[in-house]
Amino acid sequence: QVQLVESGGGSVQAGGSLRLSCVANGYTPGSSAMGCMAWFRQLPGKEREGVASIESSGSTTYVDSFKGRFTISKDNAKNTLYLQMNSLKPEDSAMYYCAADGTRLWGVVPGTLGCADFAFWGQVTQVTVSS
Repeated sequence: QVQLVESGGGSVQAGGSLRLSCVANGYTPGSSAMGCMAWFRQLPGKEREGVASIESSGSTTYVDSFKGRFTISKDNAKNTLYLQMNSLKPEDSAMYYCAADGTRLWGVVPGTLGCADFAFWGQVTQVTVSS
């Protein structure tokens, strides 16, 4: 049974940083079975949107609006996905989700998420940025 457990959300002032973590339980540590993993977010009253993805190979894609401020990474030995968020703005306040076991997309437009059809989702972690 795969379970994604998120942590690291909270409240921060504008300009600050947070690092979100997502532990993927149920996978063999170090395996590539987690497939493509990604971070999404959902702003109040808006649809969920992709932030960044990372494949088993370590290859990453970022949605354009997050390039330069957010960094996705993972530690395969710990089955943990990270999202480092810097220079946070009030408009980054949202619920953040991690996702795993996604399928790589081919021929995607640069600046869009490189994976889709994720099989597993985290329970959400809230990020609040105050001005």
